[in-house]
Parts: sequence; structure tokens; C-alpha cells
Amino acid sequence: MSVYRSPYEAYPFLCDADEDLRCDFELLTDELASAAGLLRSQIAEPALAEELLWVCELIYHMNPTLRTTFTVTAGETARLASAVDRLQKESRVHGFVLPCGCQSACTAHLLRVKAKCLVRLLYRYMQRGGGVPDGLLDLGNLLSGYFFLLALKLNAMNGVEERDYHSRNYL
Repeated sequence: MSVYRSPYEAYPFLCDADEDLRCDFELLTDELASAAGLLRSQIAEPALAEELLWVCELIYHMNPTLRTTFTVTAGETARLASAVDRLQKESRVHGFVLPCGCQSACTAHLLRVKAKCLVRLLYRYMQRGGGVPDGLLDLGNLLSGYFFLLALKLNAMNGVEERDYHSRNYL
């Protein structure tokens, strides 16, 4: 079967075979970085906005990993883990909360979910025989934790109280 290739193609790998998840990973990291940029536009606190710019760049460094090589350094991973630890220590919340609150916190919650989708896609890629560096899985999981804790911080900064969630199914 011949596939039409538009001369206006937005990205050269969009026509990759459906079992090849590398383009899906690249699109998802692009979406995650773009949403991190959106969140940054909602942040007035300079140090936090600068941290988000760094996180956005880190996500873009993850982007070509499945097609090329993993270039995120151990120091960068440690810096993200340190940010997660810092946000955890600042948080008074321990448990599940509804993903609501101020606009920036809601954006952070969406980023949290997208990071989990990224990890899920990496596991699917591995199950299909693709190689995934351990550090890439670590980063995806750290990003999810970072954006969750950042959502809590943003709600706290904006005087929004968290709404606890108690599952009827998971006790």
C-alpha cells in the first residue's frame, strides 16, 4: 500500500507504522512541554516560572530518546528529584485530592496525567521489544510526581483548599 506524503507534512515521522510508538512518544513529549509552557504563563512567581522553563527544556531533551540516545544527565534527574522532595516537604496534603482548584493547579494536574500517559506508552514500547533507558522511566515518573505536588503548591499559594477524595473502590 502506498501512503501519500504531503509536501506540507508537519513532522517527518507522522506516517510511521502504528506499531512503532516512537512518534507517539515524541508527540506526547511535545504536548507535555507545550503544556508546561502554558503553565509557566500562569505563574507569577519568578523562581517557579524559571524552574518550569527548565522542566520544559528537560522534557524536550527526553523527546528524541527512543529514536536516538538518552541525553538527560544524572545531575538533571537528581535536580528534578530534589524539586519533588522540596515540594513534598512543603505540602500538607497526604493522600488523594480532586484535581481542581485554581487555573494553574488544574493545568498542573493535566500535566501530571500526561506524564503518566508517557510512562504507560514507554511500557507499551518495551513490551513490543523496544529499548527504554531506566532513566527515561525515572524521569516520566518524577514528572508526574512533580506536577502533582506543584498543583498542591499552586493551590496553597492561591489560597485554595484541597478537596480530599476517598474512593469507594480502593480502600
